[in-house]
Amino acid sequence: MSIQAAGPITTILVSFFAVAITSLSYAKDNLADSIQADYKNRLGDMFEEFHANPELSLAEFKTAKKIAKELRANGFNVTENVGGTGVVALLKNGEGPLVMMRADMDGLPVEEKSGLSYTSKATQLDPVTQKTFPVMHACGHDVHITSLIGTAKQMVDRKDQWSGTLMLIGQPAEERVLGAKAMMADNLWQRFGTPDYALAFHVSSNLQAGVINVLESSPFAGADTVDIYVHGVGAHGASPHAGKDPIVLGSQIVMALQTLVSRELSPRQSGVVTVGAFHSGTKHNIISDLAHLQLTVRNTNMETRDTLLRGIKRIAENLGRAAGLPEDRLPEVVYSEESVPPTINNEAMVRRLKNVWQTAMGEDRVTAHKPEGMGAEDFPFFTTDPEIKSVYFSVGGTDKDYIAAAIDGSGPAVPSHHSPLFKIEPQPAVTAGIEATVLALLDLMAPVK
Repeated sequence: MSIQAAGPITTILVSFFAVAITSLSYAKDNLADSIQADYKNRLGDMFEEFHANPELSLAEFKTAKKIAKELRANGFNVTENVGGTGVVALLKNGEGPLVMMRADMDGLPVEEKSGLSYTSKATQLDPVTQKTFPVMHACGHDVHITSLIGTAKQMVDRKDQWSGTLMLIGQPAEERVLGAKAMMADNLWQRFGTPDYALAFHVSSNLQAGVINVLESSPFAGADTVDIYVHGVGAHGASPHAGKDPIVLGSQIVMALQTLVSRELSPRQSGVVTVGAFHSGTKHNIISDLAHLQLTVRNTNMETRDTLLRGIKRIAENLGRAAGLPEDRLPEVVYSEESVPPTINNEAMVRRLKNVWQTAMGEDRVTAHKPEGMGAEDFPFFTTDPEIKSVYFSVGGTDKDYIAAAIDGSGPAVPSHHSPLFKIEPQPAVTAGIEATVLALLDLMAPVK
């Protein structure tokens, strides 16, 4: 049946959808072209400047100043020194939701060996250790902050397409999982408002440059740092019966901890209990009176976390009882404040934004690959208490040919995050980060008609 034969109503409907599709395509192309032009005009140079001049956690002074300056130039109301060096920028554009986008900005104490023309030669005094280290953006935070600045421009240029308040955050000390907590302790939401939605992304060296990866499940694990102090009774190594050997007891605890994941979690439930250090004793023939175990514990939901942490305490204390230790000498389990809850995406929000990204960017550029490891993030300190609907996604950062060569063995392995060889293809990574963020923001902040 021809369109004409369908009658005037069908003709009008077909014309309407044709206009709608044309408008969508134009908006998509216009956004992508505008981002690419901005990268060529300034963002490319800005990325290289950030990369060549990284700063350590809690000492991101120049980085924060640069971010604040650029956001002010785009008309944002900017507050500096939030939770240390944190930056908060607000742009109110009528009535509507408050939406937050976060970019972490710290580098790592790593000497760069990437061979890039803009390789970091920076060194800096670490405010925590008071030691001087070489510094490198070995985790891609330079991509994040460059994209944040690019996002600001695109949102200002499109103020007629959204309504509400946009909050852009430059966060310090993500690598030490201290920055988000410090900003919250500085009354972040009380001072600037509690977001209705929150966004963040991380560049990934394991993904093809320009690809967006988003999961309905947990993209990053929760992490807890746990210390176990195993008390004993010192004695001569030739007379073990005269003491209580904390090395033997500590070894039993280490082995028993391996059953927590294998026997107390469901086979489809993720968890990690790793004993990273075991210290005890001073000499061959002396039985020590103390052993110290250092653990990292990983999980993807709060129920698993509770099972693992309670299990560690139960195993340690009861093995102490089995060894005949009195109640006041049982192993002590100490939970460090250096911990983060799991990053948990809002499933409905993921489905909503995934549809937006697939429609505008193409289905081939939006994936859902689950991470192989149990890396952690401090972003959930922003979104857990109070609970805020949030999506944390990944942006690919490595050329597809490089990845293919690494897989088939014809080229070197892709350098991992935190490696001195780490490097990113900046243009496709930065521009994809901006495009995905702007599309998400325009959808979440679409004016109500």
